[in-house]
Amino acid sequence: MFVAAVSLGVAAPDAARKPVVIAPGVTIGGVRVGGMMSEAARTRVEAAFGRPLRLSFRAKQWRISPRYLGASAGIDQAVSRALRAAPRTRVKLRVSAAQPRIRRYVARLDRLFSFDAVDTTVMGVAGGRPQFSPAKTGLAVEKEGMAKALTRSLRSNNRRAATELIVREVQPRITPSNYGPVVIIFRGSNRLSLFDGPSLVRTFGVATGSSEYPTPLGNYSIATKQLNPWWIPPPDSDWAKDKKPVPPGPGNPLGTRWMGITAPLVGIHGTPDAASIGYSASHGCIRMRVPEAEWLFERISVGTPVLIVSS
Repeated sequence: MFVAAVSLGVAAPDAARKPVVIAPGVTIGGVRVGGMMSEAARTRVEAAFGRPLRLSFRAKQWRISPRYLGASAGIDQAVSRALRAAPRTRVKLRVSAAQPRIRRYVARLDRLFSFDAVDTTVMGVAGGRPQFSPAKTGLAVEKEGMAKALTRSLRSNNRRAATELIVREVQPRITPSNYGPVVIIFRGSNRLSLFDGPSLVRTFGVATGSSEYPTPLGNYSIATKQLNPWWIPPPDSDWAKDKKPVPPGPGNPLGTRWMGITAPLVGIHGTPDAASIGYSASHGCIRMRVPEAEWLFERISVGTPVLIVSS
């Protein structure tokens, strides 16, 4: 009887001991764990933290795992704090976010969603005016802001709201309104018009190529500019085979300015023969009165489009 009594005296307190549970209303990283034992709380928090992040951009939505982003959470430490916490305590879940992994993922998003702006180009001539391709706005992922947004989402442990992709518009550098000079040569009517983008600036009478040496039609650009140029006889030209180079001066066939275009051996230049203006009289070049060629020379540059049309 004495042994039995001693045994009952030792065993009774252990049988009455209650398991340790988390106080009511306690949360870990927003996850309710009140009334739970440590293992159940740990399982619930792990499941909540492991849920993928939701991302969205316009109508597209997708998910990404925290582990893929290199994130980890101090769940054991948080549960230990929760076990000691007073009722309704909000225990913080400490999340470690691997910034190199996050930045690599953001760089991938940038490759997937970003695209360059498209500048305006000159397409041709319609109605006597230059026609332009439409400029298009580009898009770029804000990489720094997006990395911070993903980090915040991981650390908040909130998977309910989607993280919106942070982007900015990229404006084209060149639009019709700021395109700059465009030269149109109307071969049939021997006119040259200078445009500033879509706006007409000035029109001149010119001489263009004869029927034997016609000025070529097409889309070209200014390739070279020369002040007080030498005239050099074109090679392999029957009409110039006996001629010699002419230095700058009053008798130079090119006047005082040469604006060569990307069509071979063709350019816009002044001429001492003002009587030829208005006629198809050159060997393919576009002749202008000397003061007008000098005026145009100051307003165009290498790369300026030169569009030559039939009328």
